[in-house]
Amino acid sequence: MSHTMSPARVCILRLSAVGDVCHTLPVVRTLQAAWPGTRLTWIIGRLEAGLVGDIPGIEFIIFDKAKGLRAYRELRRTLRGRRFDLLLHMQMSLRASLASVFAVRAPVKLGFDRVRAHDYQWLFTNRRIPYQPHQHVMDSLFGFAEACGVTARVLRWDIPIPAEAAAFAREHIPDTVPALIISPCANARFRNFRNWRTERYAAVADYAIQTLGMRVLLTGGPSAGEREYAARIEAGMHHKPDNRIGKTSLKQLLALLQRAAVLISPDSGPAHMATAVGTPVIGLYASTNPERAAPYLSRRWCVNRHAEALQKFSGRDPDTVRWGTRVRDPSAMDLIQVEDVITQLTGLMQAHARCETLVDPFT
Repeated sequence: MSHTMSPARVCILRLSAVGDVCHTLPVVRTLQAAWPGTRLTWIIGRLEAGLVGDIPGIEFIIFDKAKGLRAYRELRRTLRGRRFDLLLHMQMSLRASLASVFAVRAPVKLGFDRVRAHDYQWLFTNRRIPYQPHQHVMDSLFGFAEACGVTARVLRWDIPIPAEAAAFAREHIPDTVPALIISPCANARFRNFRNWRTERYAAVADYAIQTLGMRVLLTGGPSAGEREYAARIEAGMHHKPDNRIGKTSLKQLLALLQRAAVLISPDSGPAHMATAVGTPVIGLYASTNPERAAPYLSRRWCVNRHAEALQKFSGRDPDTVRWGTRVRDPSAMDLIQVEDVITQLTGLMQAHARCETLVDPFT
């Protein structure tokens, strides 16, 4: 499908998660540039709205999944009597699909192609983007703009950072010392299959402080698991980091990432938040495939052990498995060695000292 004229009203359905919302935003910016007169409404999760919900020119409607069935009723009440020209159904989940059925009226409901439409998303759409194999998540989302005839990409995020958050970041990351942020947890579960060992984070953090003269901050959510993770990292260090885990809002974290020299993180939302503010990311990838999910502008800095993990823990070749297959054995991340990360960090900081461009377009 394609639109020769810009539609008057477009609904974007992408509820979660933080990383995927960061992937979605450049597509929305692209549509804003191509369709300046179009009214955009974005149905989004409550947490994710805390990051991007103050962007001008977009109406954000929060779908709070914690409310259960009440969330659907509230969404339907909010959108009662409204009709869109186009729904961009950009989330493959049954929750999102049910929201589209119960609340969103549009003659064209554009979703993923049948091959990629997990959770039966294809049953809830009447148009589909063309299938493209082996794409990065953001490239697959740009398929929605391209299906609408918009092919010139606008690769920008421009997420507002409030003055309070900017001041908070200046307090914790002064101009005089380069900062390394470590966001160690992929999620709240202590031994998640994407998490790296605490003692290895500790070794890298000590190296950054002692050898590279960096300031090190730990960031993450307020869960007991993440706090315990941070405590173990601190206990394994010879130097004291600035432990901000559980002590920052999403906007404060975004401001910290903007001022940092580099982020080290597994496959997680903060890796893509850092990309949104132009900060290079050393991504730790063994459980997930960085070709699909790496920080979009930092693929050259990633430590990639995914193919090795697939072969070791599942006996499968990367060329024969479904695109995006994860290795869910927590031992997979042990394939990433401290020396691997130190090598990337040292090279990145040397490039920084030479004033080289540290983030690159994804190819």
